[in-house]
Amino acid sequence: MGVIDVTRRGFFKFGGTALAGSTLAALGFDPQPALAQVRPFKLARTTETRNTCPYCSVSCGVIMYSIGDRSRNARSEIIHIEGDPDHPVNRGTLCPKGAGLLDFVRSPTRTQYPMYRGPGERQFRRVSWDWAMERIATLMKEDRDRNFIDRIDNGTTVNRWLSTGMLAASATTNETAFLTYKIVRSMGMVVFDNQARV
Repeated sequence: MGVIDVTRRGFFKFGGTALAGSTLAALGFDPQPALAQVRPFKLARTTETRNTCPYCSVSCGVIMYSIGDRSRNARSEIIHIEGDPDHPVNRGTLCPKGAGLLDFVRSPTRTQYPMYRGPGERQFRRVSWDWAMERIATLMKEDRDRNFIDRIDNGTTVNRWLSTGMLAASATTNETAFLTYKIVRSMGMVVFDNQARV
């Protein structure tokens, strides 16, 4: 007959499990129904929203799962984010940054509203989207009126605006990128680049 080699830790684990099982059985607890219970899939009651990862110029597709009753004034909460298997760029895979998007969404330091710090002010303050867009448009108009070059010295028409530039997002559709390009060029901007090259 062979000798059973049992470590002290193994002995206590086996003894504790046996004691817990016998105690539960003595109290009338039958573990079979609990073990046979099918747990519901955690994403079964969620709403799927397809989106694009905001981090780099690769523009991987993601699926965001939110839970909430979808009523008009209720706020849904994103509970899970994963790669989109139907997306042609990443086919469901995500890099470590994309895989950590849920932490980015829930981060307490994430900027969610337009913030403004005026000349001489020490702190940023929250402003409305309307105010921010109006402010940007006003400053762009002032700069364009002051620095627009319609003709050069020899009389050639150039219609250039050299003092302001535009950096476009790479995670946009072809149609959005085309419209952005047309709008920027129609204002005369020469300095125009895309995040994809950065």
